[in-house]
Amino acid sequence: MKKGFFTIMAAQFCSSLADNALFVAAVELLKSDGAPEWQRAALVPMFALFYVVLAPFVGAFADALPKGKVMFLSNSVKVLGCLLMLFGLHPLLAYAVVGLGAAAYSPAKYGILTELLPPSQLVKANGWIEGLTITSIIFGVVLGGQLMGHAIAPMLLSLDVPGVDTGIDSPPEAAIAMLVSLYVLAAGFNLRIPRTDTPLQDFVGHPVLLLKDFMSCNSRLWRDKLGQISLTTTTLFWGVSGNLRYIVLAWAAVALGYDTTKASALVGVVAIGTAVGAVVASAKMRLDQATSVIPLGVAMGVLVLGMNVLDDIVVAVPFLILLGGLGGFLVVPMNALLQHRGHNLMGAGRSIAVQNFNEQACILLLGFGYSWLTGSGLTAYGAITAFGCFVAVSMCLIGLWHRRNVRVHSAEVGRLLAIARSDGHNH
Repeated sequence: MKKGFFTIMAAQFCSSLADNALFVAAVELLKSDGAPEWQRAALVPMFALFYVVLAPFVGAFADALPKGKVMFLSNSVKVLGCLLMLFGLHPLLAYAVVGLGAAAYSPAKYGILTELLPPSQLVKANGWIEGLTITSIIFGVVLGGQLMGHAIAPMLLSLDVPGVDTGIDSPPEAAIAMLVSLYVLAAGFNLRIPRTDTPLQDFVGHPVLLLKDFMSCNSRLWRDKLGQISLTTTTLFWGVSGNLRYIVLAWAAVALGYDTTKASALVGVVAIGTAVGAVVASAKMRLDQATSVIPLGVAMGVLVLGMNVLDDIVVAVPFLILLGGLGGFLVVPMNALLQHRGHNLMGAGRSIAVQNFNEQACILLLGFGYSWLTGSGLTAYGAITAFGCFVAVSMCLIGLWHRRNVRVHSAEVGRLLAIARSDGHNH
């Protein structure tokens, strides 16, 4: 791997670590303020909101400037959102601002991979990036919980700035204040990301033109016989796993009687499995083999249903690791195939923006649906049943869709797989 790749990884790790710790802190902040549970569940779709709204613009923005600069500017927006939450803006609105920064960050983060590395290293690079991102989720949710725990929170609250009343007087506020420094560290790494030789694309500033361009790119990827399968799979995976993060917190509270600090560690357990699955997939899978992992998605949905009968932590931990492992092995090759097709069809930034739009729209719809059902009295067990059935059935349909493509459009699918196989071997 090139030297610049590891700088990208360091920046991604710090930024994602802060995002996930902030999620746990925001949940606890709402809880301590007496907010209803539907508001805590709504944190997930609020983070996804700007991914969907700004999708037509962030891809073109990422292709118009050096990717390292885009990542730095986006990270600065995350710092702003963190500070707004700290100084009184409603956590849902402040977390949406952090999501705005993340929405602009993502096309640059993934887009630079296709600029910096040859196609033969894309699966491996995705394995590293996804593995590291998931590792940051593990440490992030655990860090968020621990910063508000009995050991660290009193120490943070005892820190004073002479002559300044910071207004920080609760464990969640102290945790949020600490997380600003993580975003600043990520910004430092952003400034060291190398400029690639890929020419910049003009940023057509008129919103209508950008919207038309985005809709054209979205349509192109959905019409592609491999692009549509990989896009549907990653959309479903991230839509469900994005909301599963909160569902695990809610499930741990009712099934195991855990508080936020303890429950956050279980979210980390799922992520450990996902990281292992991602690393194994990056070592074992090739671009042209990506569609062979579809049956794992069905198995993942069935396993989610098994959470309903878990009430013992000794059984729950290996079960959640296995659940995460299937997800990691599923998403890495599919993600790489999607990036490969997107890079061949349009600019890297635009391709990632289309991917983010679809994935975050799924998080948004499922998240608002879950939030609404929670407000209507849905239990954590009911949510787990709904999500598990949804994943299993959806992945069955995706598998049938791909088999139909292979049967009806065999020449086109064969040609696209040959391109993936050739690029995977020849670069």
